Amino acid sequence: MRTRIKICGITRIEDALLAAMLGADAIGLVFYKDSPRVVAIDRAAEIVDALPPFISVVGLFVDPGPEEIYDVQQQVRLDLLQFHGEEKPHLCNGFEIPYIKAIRVRGDLDIGEYAARYPDARGFLLDTWQKDVPGGTGNTFDWSRVPKELKRPIILAGGLTADNVARAIDTLHPYGIDVSSGVEAAKGIKDPNKMAAFFNSVQSIPA
Repeated sequence: MRTRIKICGITRIEDALLAAMLGADAIGLVFYKDSPRVVAIDRAAEIVDALPPFISVVGLFVDPGPEEIYDVQQQVRLDLLQFHGEEKPHLCNGFEIPYIKAIRVRGDLDIGEYAARYPDARGFLLDTWQKDVPGGTGNTFDWSRVPKELKRPIILAGGLTADNVARAIDTLHPYGIDVSSGVEAAKGIKDPNKMAAFFNSVQSIPA
């Protein structure tokens, strides 16, 4: 099975179109106001309107109120929600589109126990824990801590680059991978060469 690719932290139309051209399955739009990759709702709508078919749009939120998500949904076509905070399961389930739940991996966290709190999640995005930083740290975590018995697909994130993504896939065989800082020229601005190298690394792995 081939590994799906999501390019997160998209803030520009040209980066979204390049991701699509290179073979991305999904793009991520960040609606967390304290993120350096936050995108305004009107710009997000422009990005989505410019996308070709068959590219999923993921909206990333961190501990939002329901009205925050409703506001985005009214203006931007989202296919999937991604929750990156400590959201309660009932909030994640409170919308008409499916969701994935991010799990920030740290030493004292039981990943399986945490995942069991969200039985309706379509998948779990495993990212690196860093105090006061809900994502986009640019750092990897100990991949050996990922349990094999999780019942939902795993999307691997955290410090992935063209140099380590093939090893990550060979080690964990995740359903998908999520990259943001590893393909950037600056926060929120993607680097075409880094993006091309990243896709080449992933696509060189036999399905």
